Amino acid sequence: MDKGHIQARHQTFDECSHSHDGVEFWYARDLQVQLGYARWENFVTAIERAKVSCSTFNQEVNDHFRGITKMVDLGSGAQRSTEDYMLTRYACYLIAQNGDVRKPEIAFAQAYFAMQTRKQELLEERLHQLERVEARQKLAETEKILSGVLYEHGVDDKGFAFVRSAGDAALFGIATKGMKKRLGVPDTRPLADFLPTVTLKAKEFAAALTGFNVQKDNLSGVPQVTQEHAKNNKAVRQAMLARGVQPENLPPEEDIKKVSTRLKGETKALISETHTLPKDKDQE
Repeated sequence: MDKGHIQARHQTFDECSHSHDGVEFWYARDLQVQLGYARWENFVTAIERAKVSCSTFNQEVNDHFRGITKMVDLGSGAQRSTEDYMLTRYACYLIAQNGDVRKPEIAFAQAYFAMQTRKQELLEERLHQLERVEARQKLAETEKILSGVLYEHGVDDKGFAFVRSAGDAALFGIATKGMKKRLGVPDTRPLADFLPTVTLKAKEFAAALTGFNVQKDNLSGVPQVTQEHAKNNKAVRQAMLARGVQPENLPPEEDIKKVSTRLKGETKALISETHTLPKDKDQE
């Protein structure tokens, strides 16, 4: 997501916020639009899932989700009542957590509501961190699936390690061990835990191609599978080079474990820092 889109969403979410007795809140009807839900019924389902999550964290649901009835104007000049919710920042965050992070609206909302500060540069950094963590998780999932596929085609754990190493050599032009030394990655840690998002996505795409082609072409044994995986990684490398990106020259990023721990810590802090809805709030 570029800075222009971040700034526009940032402003829109700010404009949707309300305050009562010093408590910041959002109306669900407004949030529905910002999160890309076309139907209210589908958004209510997301709200109900978020309520369950709220209870799981031992939080009082009514402190963060307040059902209300609002009067809305009709074109004829008359009014009718409509269902809505008042939502605290924490409630909005939980709703976003139940969405698809691959949607830019959801990814932005997760970052926005997780942070008390609204400085755009901090939101940009958190979005970057969320994208990188999601890319690392996706790579791990794809490699796990690939491992299962290769096992059925005559490649054991030792063979799988060889296949992956050959893939790294084709992608970076440098073997895994050499890349670790180049980036300062400890020998006991996976190289992927220190790679930037674009490289993680490149490795995941190559792994997915290998799994697909091994099954499609019924490849078997370490030599055939290694050749296939190296070929796919080389093709991905060529695509990156064509766009001016040399994966072996990209700087390392922060240990993904530290990033994940920090994100979880910020989420826990959100619970304690969010003010709860006032008990005597009049319905609107």
